[in-house]
Amino acid sequence: MDAEKVNYPITLMCKVLHLSRSAYYAWVHRKTSPRQQENEILSEQIQQIHQDSRHTYGSPRIHAALIAKGFRVGRQRVRRLMAKLGISARRKRQFKVTTTDSDHAYSVAENVLNRDFTTTEPDRAWVADLTYIATAEGWLYLAVIIDLFSRRVVGWSMAEHMRTALVSTALEAALGHRIPASNGLVFHSDRGSQYASTDYRAELERSDITCSMSRRANCWDNAVAESFFGTLKTELIHPMIFDTRAKAKTVIAEWIEVFYNRQRIHSTIGYFTPVQFEELYWGKLEQPIPL
Repeated sequence: MDAEKVNYPITLMCKVLHLSRSAYYAWVHRKTSPRQQENEILSEQIQQIHQDSRHTYGSPRIHAALIAKGFRVGRQRVRRLMAKLGISARRKRQFKVTTTDSDHAYSVAENVLNRDFTTTEPDRAWVADLTYIATAEGWLYLAVIIDLFSRRVVGWSMAEHMRTALVSTALEAALGHRIPASNGLVFHSDRGSQYASTDYRAELERSDITCSMSRRANCWDNAVAESFFGTLKTELIHPMIFDTRAKAKTVIAEWIEVFYNRQRIHSTIGYFTPVQFEELYWGKLEQPIPL
């Protein structure tokens, strides 16, 4: 009726629908309940958070972001409002996990990390891996190094090949702005020839870094790096088509350094971003020790 009142008289519509005019005007002037007002505010915030997340957050992350903003709201309520708004997380695809071909003549390091993906300090344990991305010009290869403490990507590189130089450049980038722990840093990777090569092992040894490698054909020994690539391909790569390698490099670099490291909250570290989590750690160290 409210939508059609410009076309038909209220009296006529009330008569046709068997409603009283008083009931209609009571509905028009009825005040919105506090609960409805809260839902309107929350809905606006949910839409903004989802947009800021590049349309990737589901209810757990949106709920955490609302709590961080000072809202007192339950996760079920957030889910209901998201469903009403038609908002959902970008679902992960079923990726085919391919294990690295370790059929080479290089020696292989023992699995020092042994699936212990937790650490209480930065630069105590790094995990590394590489993947391939399709472009119209051909494959682009990406190598990353992740700090297990904050899940921050501390080093990365991209190239048209997957030779040792690819992973060496990522290591150089990481060591360029990170200082490994004084009593040693564990560096974990798969058994690929790039990581097992004499030159790469020598680079690790020169920096007093302990080399660790996954067991044969066991991708779960490097689950954190595998999970990172799953997130990258779900949230960025598969929705996009890269015409050139140069375009892919620009987009992926921005996603890693701006979005993943500095904006995307991570459930493993208490719904902080990797950079925030490190800043909190260093901030606590600067505080005086309580008596």
